[in-house]
Amino acid sequence: MKKLFLITAVSILLFGACGENKSGADEETAKKEKMAKIFGLTVFELDNGIGPIKEKLNLGPIDSKMVETGKKLFDVKCAQCHKLDERYTGPAQRDLIKRRSPEYIMNMILNPVEMVAKHPEAKKMFAQYPTQMTFQNVTQDDARMMLEYFRSLVK
Repeated sequence: MKKLFLITAVSILLFGACGENKSGADEETAKKEKMAKIFGLTVFELDNGIGPIKEKLNLGPIDSKMVETGKKLFDVKCAQCHKLDERYTGPAQRDLIKRRSPEYIMNMILNPVEMVAKHPEAKKMFAQYPTQMTFQNVTQDDARMMLEYFRSLVK
């Protein structure tokens, strides 16, 4: 009888603990949904930015050819305002891929004006760096190559 009681008690604790984790995940989802609704965004947009990138990217291994082109594009289009390791007109870029999702980065490159107007993280950045990031007339392929360059900077 004691064994049965002990097994029942342990089972209840285990199932209870599993339920807590699920409700924690549900709570996090509900929190994200509420935050997205406040800003008039979808949960995907809240996590990944507003723009033409509307689904998760399948990146695969870093492509050295894309990195090379991405670096050249960054040097021409972005380096006037962004440095890799220091705050400048805009934030340092070396650890960008650690701070933002790949989709967010591309959406910010491709749609900076709407991002600053509507996205809470972009608004925060604009408050810290009061120069509006401008669209640099890049294609989605250009933005993808710059993303690959940012990916290559993280060791």
